[in-house]
Amino acid sequence: MTFATYPSLDGASVYITGGASGIGAEIVKAFADQNSKIGFIDFDQTNGEKLTNELRSNGVDIHFEFCDLRDIEASRAAFKKLEDTLGPARVLVNNAARDDRHQWQDVTPEYYDERIATNLRHMFFSIQSVAPGMIEAGGGSIINFGSVSWWVKRGGMPVYTTSKAAIHGMTRSFARDLGPHRIRVNTVVPGWIMTERQKELWVTPEGLEEAHKEQCLPDLIDPVYPARMVLFLASDDAAMCTANNYMVEAGMI
Repeated sequence: MTFATYPSLDGASVYITGGASGIGAEIVKAFADQNSKIGFIDFDQTNGEKLTNELRSNGVDIHFEFCDLRDIEASRAAFKKLEDTLGPARVLVNNAARDDRHQWQDVTPEYYDERIATNLRHMFFSIQSVAPGMIEAGGGSIINFGSVSWWVKRGGMPVYTTSKAAIHGMTRSFARDLGPHRIRVNTVVPGWIMTERQKELWVTPEGLEEAHKEQCLPDLIDPVYPARMVLFLASDDAAMCTANNYMVEAGMI
């Protein structure tokens, strides 16, 4: 399969959260192929350093900051380091999240707050950290990751789906507030993406059979596909795209 090259991303400063593995790592690699300047944040230090060393050896301008995004002061410091190194972000990809399963009966206030911090709160404060530099630079693109889970009424992880549903409201509000500065804000909605984590923890023959029934397309969704959507939304080709959802779910919804 042959994919597009976006000249507007050549040399662009791109910040990515949760870039050490899964969809995030695929996004990092996709921007590396576009010759972008990449900074990513993750609390998986081992995989973060491994990916950085691999791409840097191939000539990619890439920087990794170890950070637990639930710690807002630490995340602010991490974004400041990226800005000092790479310059103001042209692109922010709010990807970091964890879809841990849980039953509603077992949720405590403490668990609820931790899940919101893991899957929603850091996105808001990442935008808050990065937007001033984008404004000063004259514009940019912010891409938040939602989830197909709440659209299809998936059970067994109600705080996760609550977090992901809220991202759509956050996207549309920021699109209105930042639009006058030529900053576009969109949501990518992935379906069931076949990351290594999904394969290890959740994929079963029964689950795959159900996915095939729900999807219009028969193929499983590789992480490369949401990454390609991110590239489009980050590029000048998407200059008039904002405040919307971009589905990569093989027709599940």
